[in-house]
Formats: sequence, C-alpha cells, structure tokens
Amino acid sequence: MLTLSLLRHAKSDWSSPGMEDFDRPLAERGRTAAPRMGAYMAGEGLRPQLILCSSARRTRQTLDLVLPELGHEPDIQFEKGLYLAPASLMLARLHKVADGVAHVMMIGHDPGMHELAVALAGTGDPQSLRALGVKFPTAGLAVIAFDKAHWAELAPGGGRLLRFVTPKTLD
Repeated sequence: MLTLSLLRHAKSDWSSPGMEDFDRPLAERGRTAAPRMGAYMAGEGLRPQLILCSSARRTRQTLDLVLPELGHEPDIQFEKGLYLAPASLMLARLHKVADGVAHVMMIGHDPGMHELAVALAGTGDPQSLRALGVKFPTAGLAVIAFDKAHWAELAPGGGRLLRFVTPKTLD
C-alpha cells in the first residue's frame, strides 16, 4: 500500500505588492498553522519517507515549521518544477518515485494541489470528499491511500481519501 500526503503551503503574506510570487513569505497566520499541521501529522502517525517540496519560499517555510513536529528525518527534495505545477505534472513526478518508498508528502500550491487531490481520491468518507471538492485551504492536508505497489501505477480515481484536515478543523 502507498500513502500520499498532499500539504498545501500555509497562508502567505501579501503585504509587499511588488514582491515576486515565488519569493512571498508566510504570513503570521501561516507561521501558526504550519506547526499545528505538523503536530497533527505526528499525532496521527503520518511519517512520510520522502518529501517533495516546491522550492518557492512559502513552501520551504511551511516545511521548516512542519518538520520539527514530525519527529523524524525524511528524505527531502526541493523541486522548482513543483512551483505552481498543474495536477498532471505533479502526478507525473509521483510516477517517478522509487519503489520501496511507501509514504510521500508533497508540499505545493493551488490550484494544482487541489486538482490532484480531487482527481486521485476516488473513494473515502463522503463528507471528507465533499469538503475536499469544495476547497483546499492553505495548510490543508489530504492523505490518500493506494492499493498499489508502485508509484507509477497511480491513476485518477485510484485512491482512497483517508483524511482531509484543515487548520480550522483542528480548532
């Protein structure tokens, strides 16, 4: 069985209108939400072996705040190609994950992150699936399981949504 955790970056700061999008940092709300999501993951035993992270500033900062909460050191790969990537590109990247890696976390951006989660989650709790279909908020986490042995076998509708958690649902 393979597990994919999709984590959207935490809330970013829009107070500098001339700043390049790639360089935008986290807002205070994001700096609060990210470690809470990491603590949730640790409490639920979600321990990714590999983290694929967009190299944008806000995704790297999100990871920096989540990682200490996880309590272990996964392999981390920063990839510029994940910056604002569409769902198709993210799925193609997942297809290249090596055999033997059972749990991958991808940290990225909308709308691609939302589109990927909706496309892959074919089954699961109806209420969670509905919530996921409506919106994938900042610092939101979707965990999807696949009854597959190889990442190259991932296909739309082939996963089961195990959980969809947002900072607001943790309140």
